[in-house]
Amino acid sequence: MHNAMQILHGTATFPRDRVAAVTVGSFDGVHRGHQALLRALREEADRLGGVAVVVSFDPHPRVALGRGEGLKLLTDTEEKATLLAAYGVDYLVVMHFDEAFSRMSGATFVSSILMEQIGAKSLIVGYNHRFGHDRITANELHIEGLEIVCVERCEVEGRKVSSSEIRRLLAEGNNTAAERLLGHSINRLKQ
Repeated sequence: MHNAMQILHGTATFPRDRVAAVTVGSFDGVHRGHQALLRALREEADRLGGVAVVVSFDPHPRVALGRGEGLKLLTDTEEKATLLAAYGVDYLVVMHFDEAFSRMSGATFVSSILMEQIGAKSLIVGYNHRFGHDRITANELHIEGLEIVCVERCEVEGRKVSSSEIRRLLAEGNNTAAERLLGHSINRLKQ
């Protein structure tokens, strides 16, 4: 049994004596694809004898960069935290996302924030995840001391699971298909 998840805003108060398995993303809706990442995250944290850390962003990067017009998020930070906690996440680190943050390179983000400030020894990523303004893939990182675990694309009934696809289905009123991709009831989400 794991302790209750702690929510930190930024890394200033993150305990520096921890070994961490880390995953990064918006985690909007905490859908089946996210759930696969979270299961791998918990397994890695247990294997390392460390903590499971999700690094997320507020506001959503698209909103922060002025590309969020019409974007209806599936979850706010509080709802996302409730869903993440159910998967054994020890820490949710919410990073303030703004124009300056968006200019950081992927390698700098991973080495300076994830490794130096959070203690990442293992980074769990989705098959298509990219970091930083330079959109670097996990395979391009090559950072000594960091193990990369890549989680394959998640599909349900031949449909790619993504927050965008779930938003599209909900906009069409296809709640049943949206719930299949979510892996939980839409009643758990803000509407």
